[in-house]
Amino acid sequence: MLQYRREIDGLRAVAVVPVILFHAGIKVFSGGFVGVDVFFVISGYLITSILMAELERGDFSIVRFYERRARRILPALFVVMACCIPFAWAWMLPRQMDDFAQSLIAVTLFASNVLFWRQEGYFAPAAELKPLLHTWSLAVEEQYYLLFPLLLWLLWRFGRNRAFWVIAATALLSLAASELGWRTAPSANFYLAPPRAWELLAGSLCAFLAFGKPQRASNLLSAAGLAAILFAIFRFDETTPFPSLYALVPVVGTALIILYAAPGTWAAKLLGTRAFVGIGLISYSAYLWHQPLFAFARIRSIGDPSQGLLLGLAALSVLLAYLSWRYVERSFRKGAQSVLPTRRGVFVASAIGGAVFIAAGLYGHMTRGAETRLPPPVLAVLASTDPIELETRYERIGDTIGAPGRVPSIALIGDSHAGKYAQWLDGTAARQGVSVRLIAKGWCPPLLGLITDDPTKNAHICADEFQRALRQTIADPAIKTVVLAGEWAGYTSGGRHGSTVSTFRVVGLDHPVAPGNAEAFRAALNETLRVLKAANKRVIVVGPLPEYDFPMTDTVARAGWYGESAAQLRLPVSEYVARNRDVSAAFASVRGQSLLVDPAPVLCDVAWCYPYDSQSQPLYSDGNHLSRRGLDKVGPLIWKAIVSP
Repeated sequence: MLQYRREIDGLRAVAVVPVILFHAGIKVFSGGFVGVDVFFVISGYLITSILMAELERGDFSIVRFYERRARRILPALFVVMACCIPFAWAWMLPRQMDDFAQSLIAVTLFASNVLFWRQEGYFAPAAELKPLLHTWSLAVEEQYYLLFPLLLWLLWRFGRNRAFWVIAATALLSLAASELGWRTAPSANFYLAPPRAWELLAGSLCAFLAFGKPQRASNLLSAAGLAAILFAIFRFDETTPFPSLYALVPVVGTALIILYAAPGTWAAKLLGTRAFVGIGLISYSAYLWHQPLFAFARIRSIGDPSQGLLLGLAALSVLLAYLSWRYVERSFRKGAQSVLPTRRGVFVASAIGGAVFIAAGLYGHMTRGAETRLPPPVLAVLASTDPIELETRYERIGDTIGAPGRVPSIALIGDSHAGKYAQWLDGTAARQGVSVRLIAKGWCPPLLGLITDDPTKNAHICADEFQRALRQTIADPAIKTVVLAGEWAGYTSGGRHGSTVSTFRVVGLDHPVAPGNAEAFRAALNETLRVLKAANKRVIVVGPLPEYDFPMTDTVARAGWYGESAAQLRLPVSEYVARNRDVSAAFASVRGQSLLVDPAPVLCDVAWCYPYDSQSQPLYSDGNHLSRRGLDKVGPLIWKAIVSP
């Protein structure tokens, strides 16, 4: 029997509290997500210690192992999932409901990490609206425990020492995969089990090192372990490559506490206090409850919920965790004295519960998020702004839109904003018998030599294919008018809300450029206009749009559904001006070299910019791309500039 260690329960508190506060948006806990990694190490240590004890006694049973896992994991998980369903039904839009329905199925099958990998990045704003996002870590654990007990059982036959080295080698391979993964496939690296397995295996290695030996004591090493975890919690953030070699900080820190925090050490005394142990005991339920509470609060709020509300919900998650631990977890973990005293009862109840959630998920998915729940006006808002897939329709490099068969005399060049304008210009140009060459790709600035190395911003395509097409278009004598359009402030600031901040630089100039995005932008703008003028091109620049930091269509639709005013969604003109200050300065420095089309007058008044029209219909498809209604306001300005003398 594994000896109870109070400090391990206390360590669970150190893991779960930062996770909750990180998801509550408390900025000082910017690395709170590493609490999951601490959990992984603890889990690997405890489970491996139990398995090794059984193997040593000769009474290992894989069926008994899965019974214990079912008793430990499923009751509280099923209760939380069941409680989510009525709130999802009451508050979620069809697309959200569809995603939630799919997550019900994936969580039941312990495959939610795969689902969320395919949907969104963990740090993306939309991820905050997924009530079951946090179950990705449970899926990783269960996928690990699907194989590890059998692997350990096979290795045990060759001796404990050989088993240790095989596990150590496997952990090193997994660590190497995570270090490679964050560079090549960061979302898959975050969610999937292979790049995470080394963290659980680190706990397993701790079990090997501690098995059958007196517990080691070192004030220095155990305190260093706790300090490493705290360092990661307070110094890491969403820009930290993770998991990667950086994850060694919390993982090794946890291992040091497991191995060296014997009773009497400073770390054990702190972690063994009543407060830490109490939170640690309910940490699993606290982890389960916190994300649904935060997600539904954000779904129900028009705008961001207040920090006070989120902190209140964090406290509520602890209260619900105690009730869940007291009346659900303990009731099913007592073996013969539990609610389900037999193994058969546990497996049958698990199968029935899983079938119910899978059926509910299938219903939600097959009915497209049960869209008939919503009143027709709300559905009309959603339908009117369904974004056309830019990647397949209007993010194209070198294609022609407008009148077919005509030699294009106009070029529209830019990022996804240009792709959106192309959506409107396509029909207009066709009706006027005009052909337009389109060079559009997300995050590609339509300026000569302005590039970034950030792969999340299409760095390779923008620096190679896009820049080559831009130069070919400038050299084409048939092109008389060039329209440049983009999310300009994305290049002077390096990003937008919800994206990584990148460094842009300008290449190909015969004079040095001061470091900084704004300086590179200005130099690239000057060079582009100089080359266009030398090529006798008429240049039109479409100015910046007001941008918003929330999902536009969904937010306006929810405001209508909840009977709340959309007035709070407006943006102060002062914020729009501040966001584009460096852009405006660069444009001012080249005044007279191009015709500037300013969208602001049709989207703003003297004080406010509005993301919706007089009928409360959204002018944007998301936070920065115009909807069809928005394009109907800005598109004519662009066309008027094109056809005017």
